[in-house]
Amino acid sequence: MLRILLINDTAKKVGRLKAALSEAGFEVIDESGLTIDLPGRVETVRPDVILIDTESPSRDVMEQVVLVSRDQPRPIVMFTDEHDPLVMRQAIKSGVSAYIVEGIQVQRLQPILDVAMARFESDQALRAQLQARDQQLAERKRIELAKGLLMKMKDCNEEQAYTLMRRQAMSKQQKLIQVAEQIIAMQELLG
Repeated sequence: MLRILLINDTAKKVGRLKAALSEAGFEVIDESGLTIDLPGRVETVRPDVILIDTESPSRDVMEQVVLVSRDQPRPIVMFTDEHDPLVMRQAIKSGVSAYIVEGIQVQRLQPILDVAMARFESDQALRAQLQARDQQLAERKRIELAKGLLMKMKDCNEEQAYTLMRRQAMSKQQKLIQVAEQIIAMQELLG
């Protein structure tokens, strides 16, 4: 069963969304207005999904969503009356997984949450891939830097420098990046 944090950012009573969630079989573990510190609340209650009920998402709402999405990513579903495509794009860019306009129908809650979860998982997988590629690129740059330093120190060509680095990595049972960082650190120490 999904654990849901329900945020009410509207003058309307939060009861209609909470009642619909209960009727659909979901557990609302906490509910509050958006005047709270949303990242802190997420840290405390650790929900599976965050639902925000708002007439029109304010700048404060978007900032809170950005903070949660950056530091403690969770699927976020926003129920709103705001039709503006620009606002919808801003919400999604901030980290909202599903932006639902007009009305809460009990029979639609499960598919909405399923889509939000799937989209969130897909986004997280893409972010992880991007982060891994960024890491690989950064490591390659450091290895190339170390290779260049080694070429100057040993007066050798690129292939010979790479071979020296590989041999060192193999003999010390280290990764090539570790050897590269040692070469760079040694150069910085020696000036």
